[in-house]
Amino acid sequence: MKVILKEDLSNLGSAGEVVEVKPGYARNYLIPQGLAYLASAANVRRLEEERKQTEERARREYLEARRRASQLEGKRLVFHARAGEEGKLFGSVTNADVADRLNEQGLDFQIDRRWIRLEEPLRQLGEFAVPVRLHTDVTVDVEVRVERAE
Repeated sequence: MKVILKEDLSNLGSAGEVVEVKPGYARNYLIPQGLAYLASAANVRRLEEERKQTEERARREYLEARRRASQLEGKRLVFHARAGEEGKLFGSVTNADVADRLNEQGLDFQIDRRWIRLEEPLRQLGEFAVPVRLHTDVTVDVEVRVERAE
């Protein structure tokens, strides 16, 4: 019996795959548990349509991320912070600080602090390239300079 998987199953396959299973396994377990549905001609057509829509949505999201990345390219942020003699900050510059400052730059979208990929907060004076991940395939570096506050 052929069924279409709704979820990834380690012993059968990935979501969206058409797999052949024994009729009892499909009728008594997979279909009642909501893990699969019958692979009729209509369901196979629906699966193909959903796959096309998913691919189109992924393509649009990628293009939107590229557009946003072009707005962020070349952005420079300057933070003024109190620092000790050796350039160590009293406090730090976090990903939330960078996101807030970017949102003040007049972009036509909001930066989420989780998009800022800082390994750890900036605790030193200097210039840093801070990666901003807008999409799985689109990352842009923003230059951040931390200067001593007067």
